[in-house]
Amino acid sequence: MPSNTIQWFPGHMAATRRMIAELLPQVDLVLELCDARIPQSSRNPILPELIGSKPKLTILTKSALADPDVCGQWRAFYNAGGEFCLFCDCITGAGISSIPNIVREMLAEKLDRYEARGMGGRSLRAMVVGIPNVGKSSLINRLAGARKARVEDRPGVTRQKQWITTKYGLDLLDTPGVLWPKFDDPVVAENLAMTGAIRDELFDTVSVATRLVGRLRTDYPELLCARYKLGDPAELEGQSDYDVFLLAARRRGFIMAGGEVNEDRAAAVILDEFRAAKIGRISLERPPAEQA
Repeated sequence: MPSNTIQWFPGHMAATRRMIAELLPQVDLVLELCDARIPQSSRNPILPELIGSKPKLTILTKSALADPDVCGQWRAFYNAGGEFCLFCDCITGAGISSIPNIVREMLAEKLDRYEARGMGGRSLRAMVVGIPNVGKSSLINRLAGARKARVEDRPGVTRQKQWITTKYGLDLLDTPGVLWPKFDDPVVAENLAMTGAIRDELFDTVSVATRLVGRLRTDYPELLCARYKLGDPAELEGQSDYDVFLLAARRRGFIMAGGEVNEDRAAAVILDEFRAAKIGRISLERPPAEQA
């Protein structure tokens, strides 16, 4: 992917970094939300440096869209590293109810100290961080039992910090979604573009959709061929990713006057259908051990 097809804004990153540093002393732990389809690409690479010894729970959202077998590999990977992690889905609600119990387990010693001081009813406070469109506001609303944080299916909706009270004795601090310096990595940028963390107008959708088709024909050939009626995956051998993209577009009828393929329309539909798991439950990243 050409480096000039996607933009990021270091000013936003610096402001949110300052916000996290300033507010960190006010919270008991950090909830880092990552996309279950791209756990590594959606992580904040400088968060460990920012939070130091502050407890952190990694929550992998959109698990209903990800490959369940690959999610199992990631769970084993995180557990082997001694990291608290949880898979959940803010649309179906799967895993959401487990969050307060895990938080209390992580902060058991602090809760015991509160109890000993006669402060047993005191609420815990958590900072919610993550990239744009990872589901921070949706998760907060699920825990709050009401629509208290603004939600839209596009990146960049939360613009400023806000505190939300939940019924679980857990107050949540919502923070703006920000892309971090590791975003300069072209593979990370590609993953973020494919999953919708970056606004579509900031990159060449045809190029990204073509790359997505290329990765699906390698990792999920049956799902790709079934969705776009491409026949036997073996029949695609020898064709370029762009050829397969055009074939999928023609099979779906994205043809303009004169027989030209409407590439922009085809790219938008392929990306939308991947993001909605209409092609199937797909993961774009596997744990390092699996890649090795």
